[in-house]
Amino acid sequence: MIKAQSRKDTDLYFLPLGGTGEIGMNLNLYRYKGRWLMVDLGVTFDSESAPGCDVIMPDISFIEGEKSRLDGLVLTHAHEDHLGAVEYLWHRLRCPIYATPFTAAVLKRKLAENEGQKSSPPIKIVPLSARFNIGPFDLELISLTHSIPEPNAIAIRTDAGTILHTGDWKIDPEPLVGENMDIDRLRELGQEGVLALVGDSTNALVDGHSGSEAELRDSLISVVEGRKGRVAVACFASNVARLETMSVVAQKVGRRAALVGRSMWRMYAAAREVGYLRDIPDFITEEEAGYFPRDSILMVCTGSQGESRAALSRIASGGHPHVTLERGDTVIFSSRMIPGNEKSINALHNRLASLGIEIITDDDEFVHVSGHPCRDELTAMYQWVRPRIAVPVHGEKRHLIAHSELALACQVSSAPVLANGQVLKLSGDQPIIVDEVQVGRFVVDGNRVVSLKDEGFQQRRRLMHNGAAVATIVLNRRGQLKAKPVISFLGATDIENDLSTQHTVAVEVQQAIEGSDPHKLKDDDAVIEITRRVVRRFAREQNGKKPPVEVHIIRL
Repeated sequence: MIKAQSRKDTDLYFLPLGGTGEIGMNLNLYRYKGRWLMVDLGVTFDSESAPGCDVIMPDISFIEGEKSRLDGLVLTHAHEDHLGAVEYLWHRLRCPIYATPFTAAVLKRKLAENEGQKSSPPIKIVPLSARFNIGPFDLELISLTHSIPEPNAIAIRTDAGTILHTGDWKIDPEPLVGENMDIDRLRELGQEGVLALVGDSTNALVDGHSGSEAELRDSLISVVEGRKGRVAVACFASNVARLETMSVVAQKVGRRAALVGRSMWRMYAAAREVGYLRDIPDFITEEEAGYFPRDSILMVCTGSQGESRAALSRIASGGHPHVTLERGDTVIFSSRMIPGNEKSINALHNRLASLGIEIITDDDEFVHVSGHPCRDELTAMYQWVRPRIAVPVHGEKRHLIAHSELALACQVSSAPVLANGQVLKLSGDQPIIVDEVQVGRFVVDGNRVVSLKDEGFQQRRRLMHNGAAVATIVLNRRGQLKAKPVISFLGATDIENDLSTQHTVAVEVQQAIEGSDPHKLKDDDAVIEITRRVVRRFAREQNGKKPPVEVHIIRL
C-alpha cells in the first residue's frame, strides 16, 4: 500500500485525484521519500450530477488521511479548475500554499469573499522562474503562455528523476499579457534529462496550432465594428488577455467597455494589483453602462458556459438588476464549449435567440483562441523536453489516449493512460501502476461540503426522475385502521392532481393493511413496508415510475 511506505522508499510516485479522465477539478500528487507534494486543487461545474449544487471538487479523503506527510500545495496558475477548491478544502489539509504574485492575488480575493473560511491559509508568494524546495522536492517554475497571466510548468527534481508538470499551456508568440514562453529553459531541461512529462491533453485531438491572442484581437475588431445596438461578449473572467483585448476592441470601434459579473471585477482587480492591465482605459460598471446609448457599449460578461447564476444567464432571463438585451443586440461567445456544459450552453443560446438577439460563436466567426496546446504544439514540447515517460492528464479518456499515442509517435518510451486514483510508480525500468486509492467528488451544498455519495444526493436524483409519494396511516395500538389512508404524490404529473387516482391507491393500501396478519400490524416497520410496496406498485403501473415513498404512522 502507498500509505505504508516510508522515507526509506526512494521511488517516485504520481497520483491524480482529479482532472485525469475529465476536464477540470485538477488535483495531482507526487510522493517521494515518504512525503507528498500537491499540485493544484481545482473545481468543476456540473449541475447534472449534483442537483442544486454548482461547485464540484475532488474527494480529498485519501490525502486528508496523509496530511501529516503533505509538505505543500503548488498552484500552477489562477484558473478555477486549478485553485477553485482551496477556499473550501484547505482547512482539511492545512499545508503551505505556493503561488506566483498574480495567482496569489486572485486566491486572496476568493478567500476574502468566502464567509465560511475558518482561517487564512499561509500563501508563500514565489517569483516567476523561481527555484525552491518543498520537503524532499526541488522545484523550479518555468514560464509558459496560456489564457491567463503567470502560467507555470513545474520542474520537480528528485534523486529518482526529474518530472516536468506542464499545467495548462499553449504556444503563443504574442501573448499580449504576461511573460513569453521560456522555450530556452525547456530545451535546457531536456538536455539535463527528464524522467517524465505530466501534461495537458485538452486539445490532443485537434490538429495544428491553437492560435495567437494578437491574431484574435484583429478579428474581433472586424466582427464588432459597425454593429447596431448593444454588443455583449461572453468569455472566461480569468482570461485576462481577453479582457485587455476587449478594451482595445471597444476603443477601435468607438464604444466603452463595461465589465458585467463579480468574478470579472475580481480578476481585473487582481491583475491591476500586480501590474497587468494598467495601460488600458478603466472599465465602466454595469450600473454605469445603463446610462450610455445602446450602440456605444461593449459589455464583457461572465456566463459563457451557461452557468445559471452568471451574468449572461441572468440577463437572458430578465433577472439582471442593471443590464438588459433586446432584439437587434448581439452576443459573442468568445470561449470554447467545455465538455459536459453542452445542455446549459444550448439552453442559454435558445433563450437569447427567443429575444431576437444575434448569437455569434467560434463556429460562425474567428472569435476565440484556445488556451491549450494542439497537436503541433504538443509535438514541439516533446521535441524540446525529450522525456522518457509521458503521463497525459487534464482531459477526458479520449483526449488522454490521443495524447498517449502522439507521445509514443514522438519517440517517448512509455505513455501510460491513467484514471483518477491510480498510483503510478515512475522510477525504475518502466512506469507501473502499483496501487489504487479512493476517489470521488465533493460538492458545495449550501454552506456545507459533502460527498456526492451522500444519501441526500441519491435521494435528490431519485426525486428528479421519479417524483415522490407521501402516505399517512392512522391506526390504533392493535393495528386497526382508524381512518382512511391519505396518499399524496409530488412531481408525478398525471397522478399528482388526479383525485380519483389517489382515491384508488388509498383503497388499495387500506385493503392491503386490512388483509395482513393483525400481529404484524402492531409493528410500525411492517405497516410502512406494506404501504410502500402497494404505492410503488401502483405508481409503476400508472406511469412507469418508482418514486420514493415516505410513510407517516399515527398511533391512537
